Amino acid sequence: MAERSFAREVEDLRLSDGEIFSGEGILAITKALLQSGVSYVGGYQGSPISHLMDVLADAKDVLDELDVIFQSSANEATAAAMLSASVMYPLRGAVAWKSTVGTNVASDALANLSSGGVTGGAMIIIGEDYGEGSSIMQERTHAFAMKSQMWLLDPRPDHTCIVDLIEKGFQLSEASNTPVMLEVRVRTCHMHGSFVAKGNVKPVFTLKDALNNPKRDLSRIVLPPAAYEHEQEKIHKRLPAAIDFVRDNKLNEWMGPSEGKIGILMQGGMYNSVIRALQYLGLSDAYGNTKVPLYVMNVTYPVIDTEVAEFCRDKDAVLMVEEGQPEYLEQAINTVLRRRDINTRVSGKDVLPMGGDYTAQVLMQGIETFLATNNPHLLGNRPPLPDPKPVLALPEVQRLQTVVPPRPPGLCTGCPERPIFASMKLVEEELGTHHVSADIGCHLFSILPPFDLGATTMGFGLGPASTSAFNVKADKRSIAIMGDGGFWHNGLTSGIGNAVFNKHDGVFVIVDNYYSSATGGQDILSSRAQNANRSTNNSIVEALHGIGAKWVRQIDRTYDVTKMRDTLKEALTTKEEGPKIIVASSECMLNKQRRVKPQIAKAIKGGQRVVKERFGVDEDVCTGDHACIRLSGCPSLSVKQLDDPLRDDPVASIDNSCVACGNCGEVAEAAVLCPSFFRADVIHNPTRWDKFKASLTMAVIGALQRRRTMRRIQFSAAST
Repeated sequence: MAERSFAREVEDLRLSDGEIFSGEGILAITKALLQSGVSYVGGYQGSPISHLMDVLADAKDVLDELDVIFQSSANEATAAAMLSASVMYPLRGAVAWKSTVGTNVASDALANLSSGGVTGGAMIIIGEDYGEGSSIMQERTHAFAMKSQMWLLDPRPDHTCIVDLIEKGFQLSEASNTPVMLEVRVRTCHMHGSFVAKGNVKPVFTLKDALNNPKRDLSRIVLPPAAYEHEQEKIHKRLPAAIDFVRDNKLNEWMGPSEGKIGILMQGGMYNSVIRALQYLGLSDAYGNTKVPLYVMNVTYPVIDTEVAEFCRDKDAVLMVEEGQPEYLEQAINTVLRRRDINTRVSGKDVLPMGGDYTAQVLMQGIETFLATNNPHLLGNRPPLPDPKPVLALPEVQRLQTVVPPRPPGLCTGCPERPIFASMKLVEEELGTHHVSADIGCHLFSILPPFDLGATTMGFGLGPASTSAFNVKADKRSIAIMGDGGFWHNGLTSGIGNAVFNKHDGVFVIVDNYYSSATGGQDILSSRAQNANRSTNNSIVEALHGIGAKWVRQIDRTYDVTKMRDTLKEALTTKEEGPKIIVASSECMLNKQRRVKPQIAKAIKGGQRVVKERFGVDEDVCTGDHACIRLSGCPSLSVKQLDDPLRDDPVASIDNSCVACGNCGEVAEAAVLCPSFFRADVIHNPTRWDKFKASLTMAVIGALQRRRTMRRIQFSAAST
């Protein structure tokens, strides 16, 4: 189950000519694909396009009506390889994934695709996850587009512009026989807007037609000597065709006055932030009516030399707004102008940060510095600025740290992965520290307090592969961790298969929480739920045995900390050689709560008897050493200051966000801490028997409390 259902919204995908389509950017992208006559769509989930995959999954009925095939791909390389259907046949196809990590995985397939070229339009929708909200290394897609010579579209964040650019993008791909990349940032994916819809287009040539009429063109297959010809074709045929199409169809936009001493060039995705910055400076309104000439590059590769030269020719200086590094576009603009002997000054990273988010505040400072140097009259009467210096993002972050409390990322309340790492800490206390290779996914939070585990992370599903160099005889064994999503993504072969083949004497922990949880709870091969459109319930353990693994242990309840600890200890100390693999399984608590809470609420509303578990800490028993917190880190575990003047240390406390996973009590027992944790059953719609037992229990407790009070009084009187 995905974290959000789009079952209602996808009905709007059926809107026809002239009707107004309203919704999120990802819905607009989906509608644009259907209006473009796409034949097949694939991809792999990951921010910021996870919801795009969820929309496509929820739109199965709409896609079926149009004979559009959708596949949730095993990984990004699988998705990229799907586009081979457009190499020989006039089929329009689109795939999507999170960049740049997804593009890294898909790069081999993309390189071959762009070398041979395509017949039908091929589009890669890239979730450009760059900036402070990103969860990955900071890189840009631009380098991949240049490396493999694929055209890169960066649409202005406006629904009409995005939809038009997707439709034109397919045409561009076909006109130049080249795959096209469309990058969309977080803000673009989730912004709301509207556009005038068109009717959906059924593919004229279908995948069935392709299968029934197979075609083979040896010149399109990437093999010498054709591969050498492909390079020349890119330079002499495809690139000129792309430039002509972009220029003739006016995919890039001119805005603001036609003349001026200065101007601003920008990536299309930067447009809204630039307008907001100009608005702050009094040089634009919120609707884009600006006093500064703007050149909006909805196509950032290839750069259209003639358009750049025309925009810059009569200007004293221009500013290139290009988020991220290196400054590919700034260098390209300088090259265009110098080759034409145009002496317009080019600013960019001299007044704007080399890296980091280009927020409206950052852009305002950079644009203000640029204008103060090159056209101060536009700024009006204001105090002179000091010498222009690059705007650095770091001091801003340091200032925020003084007013915003730190909130390190961590596992959710009740996460079944928390007891795994608590068990590892208990084993570490007994056997010492071990080299731990981490992986991408929720379990990567184990590198942070309170667990402090993990030395490296090399990519999704590559945790086991990261320990391959440590396959040596030593006093200790290496430990590798990966999730079930990473296991099916590529870890089965590149990690476990590699370890089996090389007889790697290490320990491998596969965290199985039934979903691709970190990307939004999508089903995967080993998901325990029934999925009408996918094959689920495929055993990880059977896959391990099938690839040759011998020492495999399945733990089907990770909250059993004692069993987890003992199994880990056995894996690290057994004399049996070869990979030792532990499959630790429990359902992702976040997805479980999404599934169970509506069921419980419905049952309670319907008058059914429902028992909900709650956990608490007995304040009289708790010693206040907080070892339970140090071995758990659960957000629902906190501390509470007592009013007792004889007890200075705060005791452990469990707040109302507790989901009754029982981990805190299990950790306390396994670590031999204290018996202060208790479980209480909250009964909704109790029966008469429940009420009778409750009244009887309270009567007995009341009697015992009164007896204890009387004994205290008697003891106090006797002692005086």
